[in-house]
Amino acid sequence: MPIALGFIFWDFWKYYIYVSYLRSVKWVLLEIKIPALIEKTPKAMEQIFSAAYSLYSYEFNFVQKYWEGHLAEDFASFELVGNGGGVHFYIRVPEYVRNAMEAAVYSQYPDAEISLAEDYRALFPKTLPNKIYDIMGFDYHLVRDNAYPIRTYEYFESQKDETRLDPIAAITEVMSKLKDEEALWIQIFVRPTGTEWKKTAEVIRDKLIGRSKPAEPLGFFGHIGHFIRNLILAPAEYPIWPEDKKQEERSRMLLLSPGERDVVEAIDTKISKLGFDVNIRFIYIDRRDSFTRLNVAATMSTFNQFNTLNLNAFRPNLKTMTIIRGNIKWFKKSRLWARKRLMYDNFMKMRWPKRRSILNIEELATIYHFPTVVVEAPLLRRLGAKKGEPPAGLPVE
Repeated sequence: MPIALGFIFWDFWKYYIYVSYLRSVKWVLLEIKIPALIEKTPKAMEQIFSAAYSLYSYEFNFVQKYWEGHLAEDFASFELVGNGGGVHFYIRVPEYVRNAMEAAVYSQYPDAEISLAEDYRALFPKTLPNKIYDIMGFDYHLVRDNAYPIRTYEYFESQKDETRLDPIAAITEVMSKLKDEEALWIQIFVRPTGTEWKKTAEVIRDKLIGRSKPAEPLGFFGHIGHFIRNLILAPAEYPIWPEDKKQEERSRMLLLSPGERDVVEAIDTKISKLGFDVNIRFIYIDRRDSFTRLNVAATMSTFNQFNTLNLNAFRPNLKTMTIIRGNIKWFKKSRLWARKRLMYDNFMKMRWPKRRSILNIEELATIYHFPTVVVEAPLLRRLGAKKGEPPAGLPVE
């Protein structure tokens, strides 16, 4: 009994110290107002996500983990908010990395304006749904293994402005058409991850090209052993030497189809850049008397543009969907209400789901970046003019 209670106490202790630590984190919500003309591609946004990697601790020690509550890496939230007042870009980070994030934004977008913002979540009640408002939403995750990338912004780029596409245009267009009582919130959690996912991806890549695990040098006795083996089995099979195996692996690469080579190259490209543990969550809110799923369907369709059949794709997390699936209709309304309440509570309290994905900075920059000049959403909040700073040494008295 003491041993069993010890395990239970340990689990409760870890939960207690982790929740206590999360409550002690002071968050700041930064709103980024973009200039009217942005000619930079989403590649500039990669540098901003690289700055978010400064949250990585490179592993905590025992005291930091089990006494101070650092059971997981700190994370940031990149948020896209649409309502009747326009489309807003936010970055929510712990206060201690605020300067680093602001410097990263200004380094890539010198004409942008960053300001502390009031939390937009305060515009609605703390608990939804209720008698007035209804909600719908869910989390997104990757369909295949994290090693396979989604379609990135390079696919949408073109040398000519009239043929250049911006993947952020679809969602900003949906948000620009929302009424005053509607709201569409997208929350992208990013948490720096180590290199373990890279090793797993390399195993998948090597399996695709038929590469075996690198063998250790044989040495003198190893070559003698190969010679004796080949001598004994010579009447039954052709002698095989280590050099022949390496040549066979090279020939397998030549037998890959163009599509298979593209997959291998895409995996190599993904694991060459910084990776983040990611969760994508969106919620749609509207009054019950005018609630429609059209905006939900339109939002879901914007994620389809990142999907490919040979690489990876996004799909809703069925365990978080605010839809009751199946033929069991017992307590359907109560179960649906509970799911919606849990989804809204997870959004407000910034909880991570059990299932998440790993995306690199190129994939993140594709999903979340500041619109370029080709995006013409009417309610997109752009800067008409930038506030100027006073010259250094200006007398004020």
